[in-house]
Amino acid sequence: MDTGLRLLAQRSHSRFELRRKLARRGYDEAAVEATVARLVQLRYLDDRLFAEGHVRRRSAAMGPLALSAELSARGVDRESADRAVAGFDAEAQLVASTRLVERLAARKSFAGYGELLNAVGSKLVRRGFAPGIVRAACRVVWDRTVTPAEA
Repeated sequence: MDTGLRLLAQRSHSRFELRRKLARRGYDEAAVEATVARLVQLRYLDDRLFAEGHVRRRSAAMGPLALSAELSARGVDRESADRAVAGFDAEAQLVASTRLVERLAARKSFAGYGELLNAVGSKLVRRGFAPGIVRAACRVVWDRTVTPAEA
């Protein structure tokens, strides 16, 4: 129980992560299950809250597809993951992806929207943003950078 509490004091964990870490430290399966059950009962361990916090922390750098995959890899059930990612609506995705495009595009100048989309858009798709959101974010950034004389 002490080890579980120390781990949770460092950062939030899913049930799966905590079970795995306790097992790696050599605790037998019965002790691990009892500890996890007690921590859930005390509300120190909650996969739904873990998922929501994870999405809040990581949504500035990752899209909903990547966030869902990360939560799945951390042992969060599909329902909790879907609920947490559902709060990351299209408007929030557009804002986050626009900031990423601005940050990634600041390092280089682009001849046109297509070049910006090819160079930066693929990076955002790999980070889990939908192609439509990526195109919209690249368009917003391109429209901000183009002066009326250049258009």
